[in-house]
Amino acid sequence: MQNKGLIKFFAILFALVSIYQLSFTFVANNVKSEAKAFAGDNSEKELKYLDSIGKESVLNLGLTNFTYNEVKNKQINKGLDLEGGINVILQISIKDVLKGLSNNSKNPVFNKSLADATANLEGNKTYLNKFFEAFEANANGTTKLASPDIFANRSLQGEGGIDFQMTDAQAQKVIKRKVDESVESAYKVLRERIDKFGVTQPNIQKLGESGRILVELPGAKDVDRIKKLLGGKAQLEFWETYKVEEIGNFLVATNEALKKTEIKKTETKTVEKDSLNALLTDTKDSVDTKKGNNPLFDKMLSQGGGSVLGYFAPKDTAVINGYLKRPDIKILLAADQHYAKFVWSKPTTIKDEKKKDIEAVELYALKGNRDNAAAMNGGVVTDAKDTFDQLGKPAVSMQMNSQGAKIWEELTGRAYAQKSYIAIVLDNIVYSAPGVTSGPIAGGRSEITGAFDVSETKDLANVLNAGKLPASADIIQSTVVGPSLGQAAIDAGTISAVLGFLLVCLWMVFYYGKAGWYANLALLLNLLFLFGIMASFGFVLTLPGIAGIVLTLGTAVDANIIIFERAKEELREGKSLSEAVIASYGWHGAMRSIIDANVTHILTGAILFIFGTGPIKGFALTLLIGIATSLFTSIFIARIFIDKNIAGKGDLTFSTNITKNWFTNFHFDFIKIKKFTYIFSSIIVIGSLISIFFVNGLDEGVDFVGGRTFQVKFEKPVDATVVSDELSAAFGTPVEAKILGDDDQLKITTKYKIKEEGVAVDEEVNQKLYKALAKYFNNVTYEKFTNTFDGKTVGVLQSSKVGASISEDIKTNSYWAVLGAMGAIFLYLMISFRKWQYSLGAIAAVAHDVIFVLGIYSLCYKFMPFHMEMDQHFIAAILTVIGYSMNDTVIVFDRIREFIIGNRKGSFEDIVNASINTTLSRTLNTSLMMIIVLLTMFIFGGESIRGFIFAMLIGIVVGTYSSLFIATPVLVDSISSAEKSNIEEKHKQA
Repeated sequence: MQNKGLIKFFAILFALVSIYQLSFTFVANNVKSEAKAFAGDNSEKELKYLDSIGKESVLNLGLTNFTYNEVKNKQINKGLDLEGGINVILQISIKDVLKGLSNNSKNPVFNKSLADATANLEGNKTYLNKFFEAFEANANGTTKLASPDIFANRSLQGEGGIDFQMTDAQAQKVIKRKVDESVESAYKVLRERIDKFGVTQPNIQKLGESGRILVELPGAKDVDRIKKLLGGKAQLEFWETYKVEEIGNFLVATNEALKKTEIKKTETKTVEKDSLNALLTDTKDSVDTKKGNNPLFDKMLSQGGGSVLGYFAPKDTAVINGYLKRPDIKILLAADQHYAKFVWSKPTTIKDEKKKDIEAVELYALKGNRDNAAAMNGGVVTDAKDTFDQLGKPAVSMQMNSQGAKIWEELTGRAYAQKSYIAIVLDNIVYSAPGVTSGPIAGGRSEITGAFDVSETKDLANVLNAGKLPASADIIQSTVVGPSLGQAAIDAGTISAVLGFLLVCLWMVFYYGKAGWYANLALLLNLLFLFGIMASFGFVLTLPGIAGIVLTLGTAVDANIIIFERAKEELREGKSLSEAVIASYGWHGAMRSIIDANVTHILTGAILFIFGTGPIKGFALTLLIGIATSLFTSIFIARIFIDKNIAGKGDLTFSTNITKNWFTNFHFDFIKIKKFTYIFSSIIVIGSLISIFFVNGLDEGVDFVGGRTFQVKFEKPVDATVVSDELSAAFGTPVEAKILGDDDQLKITTKYKIKEEGVAVDEEVNQKLYKALAKYFNNVTYEKFTNTFDGKTVGVLQSSKVGASISEDIKTNSYWAVLGAMGAIFLYLMISFRKWQYSLGAIAAVAHDVIFVLGIYSLCYKFMPFHMEMDQHFIAAILTVIGYSMNDTVIVFDRIREFIIGNRKGSFEDIVNASINTTLSRTLNTSLMMIIVLLTMFIFGGESIRGFIFAMLIGIVVGTYSSLFIATPVLVDSISSAEKSNIEEKHKQA
């Protein structure tokens, strides 16, 4: 091997760099362990400890020191499935952005196009593109995007803006740029909010041009609080309000009108005597009032006063909103109240008739106008701080700019003179509505008070300082993983990795003797290089990523197996050891097969990385890095040890006394039985297709259909069927509950309100789940049930949500990923082998394998003891199967090509049979390595990836079969008789 010294130099340098980079991970983990021991189970104390030592030196390398913050930033980052925490994908509402850019245009074509884009949004299509398509169809040449009442308005005119002379194509470019600017603005606002929240190593990134933003918060534990922080638009507004006596006549008239349309009788309630009650008793229907026949007032828990119109139960707000939005009700408002805007407060606690605490919300009527604009908005706030009011309750103090201070003085002056109230509204929710008792407030300083706790005032000050989002940010996908579950995943992954490594090493030594030891040394270096690269570039390690590392153990020895088997063949032909090694490492020896096989792996890994998200990207990335490091160590590092042996003892045989004659002189006629294998495979494929499309279908997970899943650990075993029925009754829609591992752990799936976005819906689902399952737990509060914390053993250990819109994208991406992988492999093999028949044989085998695996999942998912869902992990498994199925096929095809070019005697079928038989040891050995590794992961890798591993395990077994009994027969049958005769004639003359 030429340049051996240079390779040694780079290998040593690479190893030292890897050790250097990994040292940061070891040190960071030690510091975290010390922090955890110091804080006990108090996560806030742990964070404060780590923050306090952030600038202290924790690693001294002699020439330089590193602080904890520097070490932390250089360590291998663990994904949420290992670290625990919260992962969300936020969808910035492009619809809201477009409305804002158009100044809330009333143009019917514009608004219909917005509605059509929402209704017709498809997987992998951006909302903006669908809007442009809808606008073109609806306008039909009669209306332009650059119309003055749409986008050619004052705010978009000027340099770089839109003027009314622009064509739609020109306007689209400007609109797209403005939308991108809005998404970038949202990204910056979210970044600032997260930076001030106080989690370690947060990750936030934009996802292409979709208007989506990925946020990962390792170690975060308060689920509802974080979702509010991320999803809150922070639209702060100050509104003047109507007093209850000003709006009371309307409420009475509304109640009377509802009596005529609402048939259902409401429950009688005792109404306290106050101003509104006086209005009621003056009506002709006071008798009916006592009977409880009052659709509006019977839902009132208590009368209000001042600016509060009344107190209602949170569950009744939707009904009340429906009443107040009806045209026949709105017309009852007095002329000067026509633009009144009805809004609700934050939930608060009041006393019911029995003096018990109950939750209620307050109803307010804001003084609106034609533009539905507040008297003042939060854009005037220059600074906000969490503080305490005069009564010692949490509050937020604000400082306004000069313009805001002037408006604020006018507002408070008017409120003081009229003895009215000013509502402080954040994201359409009233936080407080104080009166003004000491005259106009000058200077622009004010305070927000209300039913806050300390964390809420901190978050509110945070979002006010960070600024408001340019549009609503809906959480369309989220995953919550508890730290205890993450630690279990690390333990399972470590066990499977170590066992897989040991089994591979033992087999290599058993089968190849001393050469196996050299391969194992190269394997150790391969793992060092792989982790070193991940640490150097800041890649994230996930649980599927650990699976990718374990799979790398199999692929790392794959190249050595191909080389060693070739060397044995060369030795049998009488070559010396050095000649056999040189030939086996040559292009016409093993290198062509190795390159062809690994290029197919790289193609499928790259496609998986492009189309995958989250942990699947981690799996693909680890796989791609592993392929690169495996090739380097197998081809160059192992060769250094082998050459050293040749220069010394020269006693290598590439086998042991037990295995030296295995698979030699094997002469099985694979082509002769092709009719039987065709029939067998056809039965399997047809049966699979019938099961998939007509009988069982596939168990599509929430990744494909949308929904929410919860992994819930109970205090003792439960009946999944009973829990499913109870939850279905509570949610009013089917809820699926399946045992996950042990009988005291369930995976719960629901599609309840999955098409509705917003933090309130997420919290509603969590509340319903808790209330329905509370009887199974002793002294477990909602917070302990829902949120994650160190040492958590019961309640929700993990949860995820996939919105309807993103599930469509995931499904579309999955289809394209599988088809793209098959297409890429077809093209590569056609270029490499220069005959389409090789590509056809390979793709026939791959299609057979994919359908077979799908069929197994379709037939077995109802009764298998582990989950067999169609999700992103399953697609990753299918793509991995495609790559590894090609491995065995390419080895056989390379030998066929070699024999056709060479002087092999016999018919074309004889040449093909000889090719399969002489490569059988490679085929079975490489497959056996993968099966050993996959079985180890299946048994010890943990419940969460068992279905994922099972798909690959079945795929590798079936892939080995198809390489031998499908790919080569299809190749034989697709080559014309004339070409076969030509090949046979050449070989007779040789």
